[in-house]
Amino acid sequence: MSLKIILNYSPNFSSKKRSLKQIKFIIFHYTGMKSESAALKKLSKIQSEVSSHYFIKNNGEIISMVPDLYTAWHAGVSFWKNKSFLNKNSIGIEISNPGHTFNYKKFSIEQIKSIVKIGKFLISKYKIKPQNILGHSDIAPFRKKDPGEKFPWKYLAKKKIGIWHSLSESKLLKNRGVKINKLEKKIYIQNLIKIGYNLGFKNISKIKKNSNLKIISKAFQRRFRQDIVDGIIDKECLLISKNLVKKFN
Repeated sequence: MSLKIILNYSPNFSSKKRSLKQIKFIIFHYTGMKSESAALKKLSKIQSEVSSHYFIKNNGEIISMVPDLYTAWHAGVSFWKNKSFLNKNSIGIEISNPGHTFNYKKFSIEQIKSIVKIGKFLISKYKIKPQNILGHSDIAPFRKKDPGEKFPWKYLAKKKIGIWHSLSESKLLKNRGVKINKLEKKIYIQNLIKIGYNLGFKNISKIKKNSNLKIISKAFQRRFRQDIVDGIIDKECLLISKNLVKKFN
């Protein structure tokens, strides 16, 4: 598989070099800007203080913006399992897409092909585990929605890039909208924590007073139940969470 990469370096990265062993995650983003040129300009402008390692254009061209062994500024305040501020341990990939604010659209076929190419290349080079391939909304759900519910997570998992559940469509539809009881809700919350989501609290008994769960559930749905993103926990979400726990551990 040939991988053609264009160089267009950004000044926004940490000057201290990191080791290959520090790179443990791939984080996917969308640009969330009206135009591709505006997004590239922002990622290249020193005043913006943001960047990514790679940028995938609408036509599928891959641009290298920060060398892998330097820390790009793409994740910001972020958490996953026992890790925080994931910039130092991740490769950030920005994909041109206007996002939810500017008429969110499907990713192009050319972009998806390039995501597969760069994904396989990085996974092989840095021995990145499938459970460590994440979206920005997974690690920063209170701030971010990207890459969003139109990102092809299921397809990518078939290509060994990331994780997807193994439940049948018929079983999922049968349990969609079915209410869960208090015990099942606690199990669901525990599953989210086991998968890696940071709920912002440790005491599950206080969940009723905490609005975090709906936000986290939307992030979970954007990733694993993309047809409906409403933050409402039903039996379908519970089953998906149970199925994923084993895969993420």
